[in-house]
Amino acid sequence: MALIKSISGIRGTIGGKTGNNLTPADIVAFTSAYATRLKDIHTGIKPKVIIGRDARISGDMLNKLVTATLTGMGIDVIDTGLSTTPTVEMGVIFRKAQGGIILTASHNPGNWNALKLLNDKGEFISAEEGTEILRLAEEGTFRYAEVDELGHYEQDPHLIDEHIDAILNLKMVRTEEIRKRKFKVVVDAVNSTGGIAIPALLKRLGVEVVELYCEPNGIFPHNPEPLPGHLTGISEKVREEKADLGVVVDPDVDRLALVCEDGSMFGEEYTLVACADYILDAQPGNTCSNLSSTQALRDVTEKKGGQYFASAVGEVNVVIEMKKHHAVIGGEGNGGIIYPALHYGRDALVGVALFLSHLALQGKSATELRKTYPDYYMSKKKIQLPGTEDLSGLFSSIRESYPDAKTDTQDGLKLIFPNEWVHMRLSNTEPVMRIYTESTSPERADELALEVIDKIKGFSKQ
Repeated sequence: MALIKSISGIRGTIGGKTGNNLTPADIVAFTSAYATRLKDIHTGIKPKVIIGRDARISGDMLNKLVTATLTGMGIDVIDTGLSTTPTVEMGVIFRKAQGGIILTASHNPGNWNALKLLNDKGEFISAEEGTEILRLAEEGTFRYAEVDELGHYEQDPHLIDEHIDAILNLKMVRTEEIRKRKFKVVVDAVNSTGGIAIPALLKRLGVEVVELYCEPNGIFPHNPEPLPGHLTGISEKVREEKADLGVVVDPDVDRLALVCEDGSMFGEEYTLVACADYILDAQPGNTCSNLSSTQALRDVTEKKGGQYFASAVGEVNVVIEMKKHHAVIGGEGNGGIIYPALHYGRDALVGVALFLSHLALQGKSATELRKTYPDYYMSKKKIQLPGTEDLSGLFSSIRESYPDAKTDTQDGLKLIFPNEWVHMRLSNTEPVMRIYTESTSPERADELALEVIDKIKGFSKQ
């Protein structure tokens, strides 16, 4: 059981002891700290916050605690109910709110939940804001509203439809071309809110939809992280239905994985590559992803005359780099598409619309399209580390083992070789170290990952 407090929010397992797990007391304290900071920033007005949640069983409890705490702090609340992370982000913009809270633990198992915090741009809060909120939560001294100052609560069930409207109005979403292809798509929404949003979007695009695990009851039928080993069900369904594509989203719908018509994986890392390829054809420019993302994005970007930039892991870090370098598209290699023409947030809905537009205009199948991109293979592993691990010493030791590698230390340690790389960093969402590698064959990617894990274990025993 765990409780992880970070600059982007608070995440943990439900139940247990206060301070060690995500309990009602922790939820109230953290929400109060966020509300306090919001009022400090937006003086002279009554702040308004958009709330939305995924379909986790604990979501209703969190929703009641968070909305009651916010109104008790004198903040108005617009509750979107069952929603998606990108929809809440868009909702902040649509409703001119001062902030937003998304109740979701993203790809974590069903016994986890979390609060993700947004600013008045509908983007994740900065590191500085997050640090201040953590300080306020630790301090635990809050001023709640008098009876005449209590916040107002209202429900707003329309934001998913408005989010879809905004996507369909994008110049690069080619609705007519998609309709002409008469696509058939299987959707695996892991019984969360993607089961509401993705079929609705596809039907507006004229796509025939086959729903798999689209009932938003919060009972995940498989591990909710959209990795190949968890997606055997949709692979079989795509083949069985003779569908053109399989679409897989995580519980809060900010990650997108695709399955080809033959049941093979398009590759979660290649979701962003394909969408970037499509956008760069019409709008040449720069791209950005995080350090743990495939180098195929760099290859595609440079081929089209743009520059590629890497950021530390985390959506807020990618967004900072995208704005700095005026990237026309970016995201994270875990299937997170950030398209600034819509908003600065990972958005599986816009990813689906852009990919289908690309597929329709190319006149290819998904497998044929995938063959047009460079072949890199990634190994994603993680290991438990003791809390007293000497990370500085560990990384120094590993650097010495690879004297010919280029290094990047903005987020853990990344070693870069001519045709492969390895990235080691502490997770933002789990009490583990992640070791991601990429190479020109799956065997070599695994070999490099295991080689580095052995060195980590060897250092830990010293």
